[in-house]
Amino acid sequence: MISKIGQIMLYVNNQDENVKFWTEKVGFSVISEEDNGQGMKWIEIAPTKDAETSIVLHNKELIAKMQPELNLQAPSLLLFSDNLDALYKDLSDKQVTVGELVTMPSGRVFNFADNEGNYFAVLERK
Repeated sequence: MISKIGQIMLYVNNQDENVKFWTEKVGFSVISEEDNGQGMKWIEIAPTKDAETSIVLHNKELIAKMQPELNLQAPSLLLFSDNLDALYKDLSDKQVTVGELVTMPSGRVFNFADNEGNYFAVLERK
């Protein structure tokens, strides 16, 4: 039986630039960085060091060569925030592309784009 979601694979064109985006703009931390010495590198990031689920940044071009059958598009992620207004302002102040704050039946939400144009949503959870 599956008990939890461990990692989400995000295939990106530039791992180093994505690490900068997620750490400097969104406030995530690098949990681990691995390099197998043969060109395969992956970087695990998360909102906190003890988060149950993390994002692993993989080199899209390399993965496409190794496993061409994989879907390398960005997953549709819904992140949670307990202070949506502050996060929205912080991302906007850091020149991150953000969508409108909207109210849905499940709560207030907005989306933002990373440096490669992948969009992610944030839902207010108090």
